Amino acid sequence: MEIRRARTGDAVEMAAIYHPHVETGAASFEQVAPDGDEMARRMAAAGEAYPWLVAEAGGVVLGYAYSGAHRSRHAYRWSVDTAIYVADGGQRKGVGKRLYGALLDVLARQNFAMAFAGIAMPNPASIALHASVGFERVARYPNVGFKQGEWRDTEWWARPLAMRTVPPQDLLPVPSRF
Repeated sequence: MEIRRARTGDAVEMAAIYHPHVETGAASFEQVAPDGDEMARRMAAAGEAYPWLVAEAGGVVLGYAYSGAHRSRHAYRWSVDTAIYVADGGQRKGVGKRLYGALLDVLARQNFAMAFAGIAMPNPASIALHASVGFERVARYPNVGFKQGEWRDTEWWARPLAMRTVPPQDLLPVPSRF
């Protein structure tokens, strides 16, 4: 299995992995699953600031992880939100842990200080994955979203990344090598 930066050509496979989480699951609060073109647009919008990675084996994308701005206010710029989706049949085989580990390493090398992840509840598999890569639960938002016919809570998990210095180090672009 190879972990690499996602390319535009991966967008259709990534959209297919994400589709069931949107259309029939509760892990995503989106209502309509994006297609490959929309996934490619989202990757392009992340630019050199926020990495999108894929796990690939035999030319097949097994999962993807990505990051984005935590909040829009300037003081939040050293914090980043993360997400991960693994293809059906790929869970519990180490794909998610290796993929998330690579993403967190890249973010630390970029000088981000904190990573955050929102987990729609209930989701014991996602909780186990996040805990296994060093995230800790920091908050629970009750009844924050309505999905699949019921109100859903979201837990927020956090993980320190790079050393926090005063003043903070400048953020770096996504590195070319993982």
